[in-house]
Amino acid sequence: MASELRNRFHEFLILHRKAPKTRKAYLWAVAALAAYYGRSPDRLDAEEVQRYLRYLIEEKKLAWSTCNVALSALVCFYRDFLKRDDLWLSIPRRRRGERRLPQVLSVEEVRILLDTVAGNPKQYALLLTTYCAGLRVSEVVHLKPGDIESSPSRMMIRVEQGKGKKDRYTILTSDCLAALRDYYKACRPTGTWLFPGQQPGLPLSISTAQKTYGAAKKKPA
Repeated sequence: MASELRNRFHEFLILHRKAPKTRKAYLWAVAALAAYYGRSPDRLDAEEVQRYLRYLIEEKKLAWSTCNVALSALVCFYRDFLKRDDLWLSIPRRRRGERRLPQVLSVEEVRILLDTVAGNPKQYALLLTTYCAGLRVSEVVHLKPGDIESSPSRMMIRVEQGKGKKDRYTILTSDCLAALRDYYKACRPTGTWLFPGQQPGLPLSISTAQKTYGAAKKKPA
């Protein structure tokens, strides 16, 4: 996708208050379509776009949820952004019974998971905060030091713009607070974010946090 068209679409997504994760997914989906045909996406017709969606499902065999994100991105790009009323895109409905439940670890499994990263203050604090406070990965990486309200009369964690773009509070346990204090003493994080990433001014990325969890889970107990 040409940089000018991409920038215009990106600005459109920002103006329509799409979340950063959604913007990234939509831009990627449209760019992948353009790369598949080797042409600018605004020059493709309805049949070509629908054929690409069939390719994702039938040949690449991507998960239904991934294909649904691609569909949403392309509908947004063509109908909302380009005002192309000639495009009517669709994918098959999710098959009954196909939806997967998230894996829930037992208390013992969580303890074992945390033990594998006990020697790394940042990883330990990250995972313990996630589990103790019941946070989503996108929420824990966007915590700021000021969100930790450690006064004995409070002991709360403020979550800004969580799911549904709503602010909320969740519990701060004494174990979690102790881990956060140990992390602060060991790593001395600076800047805006409680868990800063490698790039200055940016929080730890969601993918890095997920990799931390995945690596910990694979470690022998």
